[in-house]
Amino acid sequence: MKDGNRALTNGGSCRSSRFSSLLASGDRDYLLSPTGAQVKVSNLDGKVLGLYFSANWYPPCRNFNQILVRTYEKLQDNGSNFEVVYVSSDEDSDAFNEYRASMPWPAIPFSDLETKIALNRKFGIEGIPCLIILQPRESKDETGTLNEGVEVVYRYGVDAFPFTKERLEQLKEEDREKEENQTLVTLLTNNYRDYLLAHPFPKQVPVVSLVGKTIGLYFSGKWCLPGMFTPKLISVYNKIKRMVEMKEDEDFEIVFVSSDRDEDSFHSYFGSMPWLALPFGDPMIRELAKHFDVQGVTIVTSRHDCAALA
Repeated sequence: MKDGNRALTNGGSCRSSRFSSLLASGDRDYLLSPTGAQVKVSNLDGKVLGLYFSANWYPPCRNFNQILVRTYEKLQDNGSNFEVVYVSSDEDSDAFNEYRASMPWPAIPFSDLETKIALNRKFGIEGIPCLIILQPRESKDETGTLNEGVEVVYRYGVDAFPFTKERLEQLKEEDREKEENQTLVTLLTNNYRDYLLAHPFPKQVPVVSLVGKTIGLYFSGKWCLPGMFTPKLISVYNKIKRMVEMKEDEDFEIVFVSSDRDEDSFHSYFGSMPWLALPFGDPMIRELAKHFDVQGVTIVTSRHDCAALA
């Protein structure tokens, strides 16, 4: 639902809807749009549907929510037949409305506890965030249900659409082919950039100069509380650098892989770090997150054989 002010009322009985048995109740055949307008459940027919189990009170949910919103909006812009429905685990209606305001898709009303409980039970929801992706009735996908929607969106984003078994197998095969030929240089460069940023900014360091070193990849962002780990990492980094200075055949470096929301935040955060960084918004950031299956914000990944990272 790209336009939150657009109520979906294309007619037809909800009881004939593909998703009515899941999303409608005895006295309700609609969902709530981001603005509170009623959205007919029947309008979801023929679409790939993501049931989004989440809550405002849990930080990992808020982190994933931003990624899902970006993925959703790109798919909407591409004209992809995809919709999401929010299934709330919020503590009260105020929290529900506040969280829902950040979402461009419809939601099950907060008051319909029975439907939300039934959905949690049907899909065996044990933790949040969770994204269950359902294929439309006419889909050729044998199973029609993908339980690992969160992991798939983190790893592949819009490339995973339409989230079928066949499409995911194609993506996994592409990953395997890339990993077989992966090196440090191919991992950290692209067709337009063969360097990393250094201090004083905007100094550039060739990626090839890192070959043979032990490399730590630091996935973080200034906006997230786990980023407070940075001062501790700086202390460890400085100690290791002093140690390797006494050894001719060893060296160590860290590369900051940013998840900052804007360039000013990136420059401010990177300015506090003594190591290297990928440029803000570089396309390799997403590729690295996929390669190392990064789902959190603050993760340090180290590899020793840096001439052949795979």
